[in-house]
Amino acid sequence: MSIEQLTRAVDLLANQVGHWTPARWRDQGEPLHKLIQRLADQAADLAGAPRRDVPRLSDLALPDQLRVVVTELAAASPSAEVTTAASEEIAALRLTLT
Repeated sequence: MSIEQLTRAVDLLANQVGHWTPARWRDQGEPLHKLIQRLADQAADLAGAPRRDVPRLSDLALPDQLRVVVTELAAASPSAEVTTAASEEIAALRLTLT
């Protein structure tokens, strides 16, 4: 899978949750933050950088944090397997969020 497809998966997820209320974020935001952390860890590993905790700045910032982390992942020149796995994980999360 390509970087463009990964970016598309991110856009779909960000659009899906971008209008959520604070109450909905409280109930369903944690899985997205965990996904962001996993992707950040992958990006750090690929770049040979230390892993760092992704702060949960605010629930409303999570879609933007996802975009930033995926940009960092793409900049690390991931293999097709990595982009496919990341895209599939994002798509799976989209299906679980209501």
